[in-house]
Amino acid sequence: MARQEAPVSPPVVLTIAGSDSGGGAGIQADLKTIEAGGAFGTSAITSVTAQNTRGVHGSHLLPIEEIEAQIDAVLEDFDVAAVKTGMLATEGVIETVRKYADRLPNLVVDPVMVAASGDRLLEPDAEAAYEELIAESTLVTPNADEAAVLTGVDPDDEGEAREVGERLVEMGADAALVKGGHIPIPEVTDVLVTDDGIRTIRHPRVDTEATHGSGCTLSSAIATRLAHGDDLPAAVESGIDLLSRAIRYNLDVGDGPGAVHHMVETRDRAAREGTAETVEGVVRALVERDVTPVVDEAGLAVVGATPYAEGEHDVAAVEGRIAKTLSGLRPNRGVRFGASSRVAEMLLDAREERPVLSFACRCRYGSRVAAALDELDWPTLTLGHDADLTRVEGAFGTKTVALVDLRTNSTVVFAERAATLRERVVTLAEAVE
Repeated sequence: MARQEAPVSPPVVLTIAGSDSGGGAGIQADLKTIEAGGAFGTSAITSVTAQNTRGVHGSHLLPIEEIEAQIDAVLEDFDVAAVKTGMLATEGVIETVRKYADRLPNLVVDPVMVAASGDRLLEPDAEAAYEELIAESTLVTPNADEAAVLTGVDPDDEGEAREVGERLVEMGADAALVKGGHIPIPEVTDVLVTDDGIRTIRHPRVDTEATHGSGCTLSSAIATRLAHGDDLPAAVESGIDLLSRAIRYNLDVGDGPGAVHHMVETRDRAAREGTAETVEGVVRALVERDVTPVVDEAGLAVVGATPYAEGEHDVAAVEGRIAKTLSGLRPNRGVRFGASSRVAEMLLDAREERPVLSFACRCRYGSRVAAALDELDWPTLTLGHDADLTRVEGAFGTKTVALVDLRTNSTVVFAERAATLRERVVTLAEAVE
């Protein structure tokens, strides 16, 4: 007997952009990001580039009629919910896309002019043509260099970024997101300007050159959220959060700087169940091995971070911790994400120095634990009574195994793997006993 079909109906997003043979930017980045965001990606290719992580080695512009044929084919068959543009290359292509503007809902214009490698992707005489397309857009997303070309203002600070956004809205865009990656200020500061006001979104810079495909990924992520029905500010914030994580956990591929991780949130979500199960396994093992000597009245806290963790909501922990009872150690409740804010925060801070760390366990501290740590000769970091938690970041060495927190009389043991954490806690308990 044939199985009954169970079709799904994701929103459709159209990307009109160039092809990147290296896979990190352009149409390839767009489609990966759109699909990862739960939408169905369609495309109209404007140019075919010979490109990799080291640069653009060649570019071939498709005939206008072929670009139009692709757009027509998509619009005739699909209920397109959002559109984003990338590399348009020439005045003729920009004008062609503009002619379709009234049929392109939630139009996000990424005014691609130069690749991350520095290679030019837009003919000089095409720069002026963008003004009319911007006037038709729901959102335009220039970086600092593109903003300077479009408005004549080269933003060096947040105030000038706001001025750029205001000028782009005056050109007719519903909204402008002036990206802060190229603006020389300590934090990456993205400025969203709409008729309703200005919203500033800040996040820490990531020390990497692997930003290939960042603009494509951001604009595609925003378009995808708009296709799902998010309002513009929510779509923009969601896209920026994705990009921040995608840059930190970038893809080390090719001999050049590498590309952003378009699928990072999807991969992280897929790992959540496994992470929680692994934490449960560590808990069971510690209960079975009876690590009572390192458990105090506050209990034992075991936490595990997903591979691409960015916040406490990405860290699984025993809810209520593992407590001593008359019949032995018992976890109070099950494992859930976000259940242990203090130990999770320490693990996340430690991951800023060593991203490979994935697990931690909070144990007791006292003279016997101190003697055991000395005996084991583990590399240990100590936080004094007046220490700020942020001191972990920048002080957590490449081999640090444990952190002594004198503020709470606790010891936090760290590990890259669950099995290593289990054995370290058992070893510490045996040394204390």
